[in-house]
Parts: sequence; structure tokens; C-alpha cells
Amino acid sequence: MNTRGDCIEVVHPLFQEEGDGSIPISPLQLHFGAITLKQAKALNEAWHSRLPMYRQTQCLVSYGATYLNRFYAIAIWSNPSSAMIDQAWIELKRMAIHNDAPKNTASRMISWMVKDIRRKYPNCPRLISYQDPEVHNGTIYKASGWVCTGSRKSGGFSSAKVRSRPQDQAPGDKIRWELDLKPNNPI
Repeated sequence: MNTRGDCIEVVHPLFQEEGDGSIPISPLQLHFGAITLKQAKALNEAWHSRLPMYRQTQCLVSYGATYLNRFYAIAIWSNPSSAMIDQAWIELKRMAIHNDAPKNTASRMISWMVKDIRRKYPNCPRLISYQDPEVHNGTIYKASGWVCTGSRKSGGFSSAKVRSRPQDQAPGDKIRWELDLKPNNPI
């Protein structure tokens, strides 16, 4: 390797040294924790690709991912919007990731949040979320062990379980994902 001071690899190394950079290079460097709904709503408004406004005034829990006191991701969890869904379930209402967040931040955050929700809400049997297929592929849910349980074209869900659109979700096609928190319950 060329070690001259004006060499591009020396002046601009391909990889920052662990902990020396101002932005994280791995989601393993992020710190996850509960944040206020006010913080989550403000960051969601700045980052969310399709639903920047979160009009609800309550949630069960909001989370943030930080590195060196800077936010890189947020999530808001609440009871399901649809009365047709068991209200003991918990729904991921919003998740927004900053453009500077390291690759796989969403999957790492989902994993951490699921563990924390299991601890905080031991009687919750299932988590639910809705994917917008126009902008997302569902990769974070697949990587985290969630199961696709229904799809909705603009007219309604094609699953026998639920046939109503949550009120605080964007119109258009949706894919419903569920994660069973009680391993003996079939989805």
C-alpha cells in the first residue's frame, strides 16, 4: 500500500476507524432507547418518506436510535387503528430512518424494539405493521422473522382476518406483516 501523505487512501481512507468518525458505520454502534412522542413526531416529520404527519396524541412507546447524541432512526408504536384487530396487539405506526444511518439500521432497530416490547408488554400476543409496497420491499420484516398475513389493494384487505383499512395509514396498496410474540399461537 502507498503510504505517502498525498495518497488518496491516506488522505481519505475507505473506512473510518471504529468510534473515530462523526457518523456511525454500523448499526451495532447505535444506542436504542425510549424517547418522547414529541421527539418522535418531529423526526418523523423530517424523515418519513410517505407519512410525515403523525396526528395521534398518544402512543404506547416511541423509540430512537442515536450515535454521539444524534438521532438516526425513530419508531412509534400504538394500539391497532382498526377495531377489527385485537386491541391487545401492538402496531408499528411509523418508522423513519435518517439518510446518514448505516445500512441495516431498520432491521437492527426492529430486533431491539421487539425485545423491549416483549419485556414491557409481556401480555401482548402479536405485533403488526403495514408496508407500503410503492416505496418498500418488506425486507426489514422478512429479516426480522415477521410473516406476511395479508395484502390490501386500495379497496380492502384480502385476508379473511381483517377487512378494514387503518385510519392513520396512507391510502393505496398495503401489505400487512405480523410477528407472533407467543410462539404457540399460529398466525
